[in-house]
Amino acid sequence: MRPLTDRVPKPLLEVGGRPLIGYHLRRLAAAGVEDVVVNTAYRGAQIRAWVGDGRRWGLSVAWSDEGERALETGGGILRALPRLAPGGDDAPFLVVGGDVLSDYPLARLVERAAVLPAPVQAHLVLVDNPDHHPAGDFALEGGRVGNAAHARLTFSGMALYRASLFERAAAHAGGDGAFALAPLLREAAAAGAVSGERYAGYWLDVGTPERLAQARRQWAGGAGRDSR
Repeated sequence: MRPLTDRVPKPLLEVGGRPLIGYHLRRLAAAGVEDVVVNTAYRGAQIRAWVGDGRRWGLSVAWSDEGERALETGGGILRALPRLAPGGDDAPFLVVGGDVLSDYPLARLVERAAVLPAPVQAHLVLVDNPDHHPAGDFALEGGRVGNAAHARLTFSGMALYRASLFERAAAHAGGDGAFALAPLLREAAAAGAVSGERYAGYWLDVGTPERLAQARRQWAGGAGRDSR
């Protein structure tokens, strides 16, 4: 995202006059979530200063800091696990990527968390493949996520996870604790432990300056307004 992130971390980049993280916090609160853990790395102090304690959204916000060296998605969640699953609790917790914009109804994940079968270690929201990721990530058949090479969809960055998913993290983590989440999900999917759903509504990975500009144009045109 450089040069846009030379001075501002990605979650504080604005669309429609509000930082990306602001949309997530508002929508989590609207979905009935009360406790949120915000994971930070690059320029994390700026995110802390903007979010504060979360009371303006009716949330209680805790923090997990990776330091200046990002731990990737898997390492970041593993670092935050004591706050996401205190005391070894294996109840599902909801994760939303900080660099996506979507009108997906997060209350749907909150409701699913209450009934997610115990053998299922993750539930993924999948979307149609965008132009920048035509090969997709996972197959979806009958509500079950798999690794087939055909008819793949793209992982949206919104999901439910159980702490037990990360029991195999040591096999993937480097010496600094950094590791990607996808290999762990693929192992669990191969074992039949990942469910999923396809979402056909608005979703955008705001991962480049060009896609940030796209999000701003779409917002000005009315697309994605339900994500506010």
